[in-house]
Amino acid sequence: MGGGGVVALVGTSDLSRIEAPVTFKAYLVCAFAACGGLFFGYDTGWMSGVLGMPYFITLYTGVQYDYAAGRPIGVDPTNFGLSSSAKSLMTSILSCGTFFGALIAGDIADFIGRRPTIIIGCFIFSLGCVLEIASTNQEVLFVFGRLVAGLGVGFISAVIILYMSEIAPRKVRGALVSAYQFCITVGILLANCVVYATQNRNDTGSYRIPIGVQFLWALILGIGLFILPESPRYYVMKGELQSAAKSLAFVRGQPIDSEYIKDELAEIVANNEYELQVVPQTSYIGSWMACFHGSWRKGNSNIRRVTLGAGLQMMQQLTGINFIFYFGTTFFQQLGTISNPFFISLVTTLVNVVSTPISFWSIEYFGRRFLLIWGAIGMIVMQYVVAIVGITAGRAELNNDSAVKAMIAFICINIFFFAVSWGPVAWVIVGESFPLPIRSRGVGISTASNWFWNCIIAVIAPYLVGNSPGSANLGPKVFFIWGSLCFLSLLFAYFLCPEMKGLTLEQIDKMMEEVSPRNSKGWRPKTTFAAEMGHTQVEMSRFADDALSGIAKSISTTGFASPVPNVAQFVPGVANALPGAVSYV
Repeated sequence: MGGGGVVALVGTSDLSRIEAPVTFKAYLVCAFAACGGLFFGYDTGWMSGVLGMPYFITLYTGVQYDYAAGRPIGVDPTNFGLSSSAKSLMTSILSCGTFFGALIAGDIADFIGRRPTIIIGCFIFSLGCVLEIASTNQEVLFVFGRLVAGLGVGFISAVIILYMSEIAPRKVRGALVSAYQFCITVGILLANCVVYATQNRNDTGSYRIPIGVQFLWALILGIGLFILPESPRYYVMKGELQSAAKSLAFVRGQPIDSEYIKDELAEIVANNEYELQVVPQTSYIGSWMACFHGSWRKGNSNIRRVTLGAGLQMMQQLTGINFIFYFGTTFFQQLGTISNPFFISLVTTLVNVVSTPISFWSIEYFGRRFLLIWGAIGMIVMQYVVAIVGITAGRAELNNDSAVKAMIAFICINIFFFAVSWGPVAWVIVGESFPLPIRSRGVGISTASNWFWNCIIAVIAPYLVGNSPGSANLGPKVFFIWGSLCFLSLLFAYFLCPEMKGLTLEQIDKMMEEVSPRNSKGWRPKTTFAAEMGHTQVEMSRFADDALSGIAKSISTTGFASPVPNVAQFVPGVANALPGAVSYV
């Protein structure tokens, strides 16, 4: 196939042959791409710690700190910290940048490819880090650096999910995309470790070192992506089938002339042709509007898919998990019942890291829908327990050490439920839900939803639990809010989230078309898109026989001197079949 001859792209009607066997190479490619999660996680982790660092607080408030005594000078320790407005701005501005970055990245990924878009994101992110490090007590420069870095993270977070979903084999796609969430948790842990090591430094290194470490993630991911291939589905969308075949052969670890490669590529092409018939292809604005095409009542309509993707990301943020990771350190300080808030933040992060790998197995064994429903139930119970203990036996004036330990334990169990369910599964479903013509924009909109609600949480959380003037000072009562929002997540998962376990991205399109989310678990594919679109040898032979019969009938009627009529007018469906007989060199 690599010799330059033209080979007809013929697929299969055998459902067991529409994807090549899983190879170790596929695991490695996806595992490396998942490193993009380090950006998201590390930034979440270091910001939480830096906001509670004595030097950083002194830098922006002017309140001095006695490092020998381990307490601020002239101020109660529970009141030593940045104002709620400063914490809100510094934290949320990154999410503002990521929101726009995720939306822009969808367009760029369709124009220049998934891989170059991620590399551009790494460069933009690095520029933002430079600005953050260059600031001293210049809040404007620090905030602007956060905004620029957020733009880069938006590029990376949206397109990494798109890229991984398009190259991962169906049998382990959930596990491999879950590795992205695992890398987020590892990033948070690494950030907490670095912050824990620099927290008591009496110089700018206390916060510049944690920020500077981020350059390493950009360097590793950016250089590595120069080696990895482009997504084969991107090439199919562009009509570059030879490049698609080479890319698919690389990620599947198969020869380019393998029958598996031919069959899988034919299935991808056939599905793309099918979706192009359904999704209107118009102007640039029209292509964005196509994401909202169709009736919300139909499970396979684009508006329903966008609702699913964006809604899942919204509900993931409303579980309150990033409240713990963004503001955990300062929240524990304000409670006045925990002697070492930095260490407790490190413990909660470690629980997150250790728990997430369980999803690698459970997401393919139990399925996406099961984990979302039971994960939400677990978080509801744990968060209500934390709130109830916090307002009764765990009050600061009671100095009840056992109650405080119980609160920390239930917070850790809550993190466990999130880490094995809503953490990874929301990202997996987003990558699986959209047809190829709108996939990059659909994933971009969904990721932007994540960052939009992340921004909302970052803006309001300091005011919910802060003790500065104008803040609600809810303390542990804030977990009543998160628990109630988890109940909404439960309802969303039950009524709107279908089961996608074990299906190819193309089969998921068909499943969403035929059954409701509550009946999706029992759905099984009956045929391939290649067979439906006339890309199989049997179908093409049948169409050819019908076409020849039509031509023979025409000749017997009109005579040899007459021009041979268009074959397509005699055989309905041949017109659709012939474009399917595409070739690649």
